[in-house]
Amino acid sequence: MELKDALIQYSELKEEIRDCKKRVEDSERMLRRIEEEGVVSDTVMGTRKDGTIGPIRITGYPVPAYESAKSMLRKRVEKLHIKEDELFAALNQVETYIDAIPRSDLRQIFQLYYIDDYTWSKVAMIMNSRFPKRKIKYTEDSCRMRHNRYLEKNELF
Repeated sequence: MELKDALIQYSELKEEIRDCKKRVEDSERMLRRIEEEGVVSDTVMGTRKDGTIGPIRITGYPVPAYESAKSMLRKRVEKLHIKEDELFAALNQVETYIDAIPRSDLRQIFQLYYIDDYTWSKVAMIMNSRFPKRKIKYTEDSCRMRHNRYLEKNELF
């Protein structure tokens, strides 16, 4: 797998994990709501024990809803752990590729953008703080263009 593919896969996995975490939180919230509400009730029309026909109030604990919510949460947590393992493997691969970049400043730009997940303007600001005596300051566009040129030069973009 080339650098470009590894970077794309890593970015996609990060987004997928954010989505999985959101779904786990939603499932936990639904499970808590069921536990807090406890008893549910409903009114139906039917025949009472004394033989009269009319509304009957039925109350009980929503066992099927609780069990399905619990099962869904368990599955989503398992899926999240699997995705986190994939992300860790992708991170190792991306770091290996980034460490192979010969120029130190380019390596730092790639790390800040892909691994630390900063925007190009934040990358430029950090690079300027790391290299305050540089004559030509880093800008958002210069960082992005150096990144693109490196990928084009190495036929990765």
